[in-house]
Amino acid sequence: MTISLERTETIATDGMEMAEPTENQQHLDGLFERLEEAFPEGYQIEIIGGAIFMTPQRDVHWLTIRHIVRALEDRFGMDVLVLSDVRIDFPGKENGLCPDVAKFADGAKKDDGGRWRHQDIELIAEVISQGTSVNDYGLKKAIYAEAGIPVYVIADPYTGRCRVFTNPQDGDYKDDVTVPYGEPIDLTGTVVDLTLDTDKFPRD
Repeated sequence: MTISLERTETIATDGMEMAEPTENQQHLDGLFERLEEAFPEGYQIEIIGGAIFMTPQRDVHWLTIRHIVRALEDRFGMDVLVLSDVRIDFPGKENGLCPDVAKFADGAKKDDGGRWRHQDIELIAEVISQGTSVNDYGLKKAIYAEAGIPVYVIADPYTGRCRVFTNPQDGDYKDDVTVPYGEPIDLTGTVVDLTLDTDKFPRD
């Protein structure tokens, strides 16, 4: 298979020959194991609603993630539990996502299967890459809202704007604010309780 470095690759799982597992997590485990063996490093691999998305990791993407993680460390200390590009299973069929940034509540622990629980996440941030905006604004937003993630931030280096979604209810976010790069994101009224500066977010 030829992989384009300029866009996200999408592969339907229906054509993959494998036994039907009895549990959703076991099925995801098998898919991720096969994908990690078959495809090169340097790609973020996610399974959303049974479709496989592979996105090349780029410098602007990583630098934005770094700024967000640094802000969380400055606010909560170096022991704050923040993960990047680590698989977390979400409600729904075959939703194994790897958020760019996931900030967990104090005391969060892994489940019996050794995975971090979405119920303990306080904030998720995703950085737009070419070809991923449909997922970030669509499927992922719906999944995060359904999971009750309190704060969901999308940073878009192409438009130079952030979208901030809060107050998840009934499978959607009730509050939606757009913040241009250079202006602070005020999250002081949320469970995260911080102001996120965007003036150093890189543009693409």
